[in-house]
Amino acid sequence: MEITSKPYLLLSSGNPQPSPEDIEVTQRLQEAGLIIGIELVDHIIIGNHNYVSLKEKGYLT
Repeated sequence: MEITSKPYLLLSSGNPQPSPEDIEVTQRLQEAGLIIGIELVDHIIIGNHNYVSLKEKGYLT
């Protein structure tokens, strides 16, 4: 049986400044995805009429 996977995007809301926990969870999800073949495209935090991309900030490879 062939399993196909699609890349995914993680979105969250609140303070757009990523917390240490945001960064850790994002990096762990990316590592887990590499093991099972699912790509985490980005984690975007939306809040206060602004957004932050953890990929743009260099937290994702």
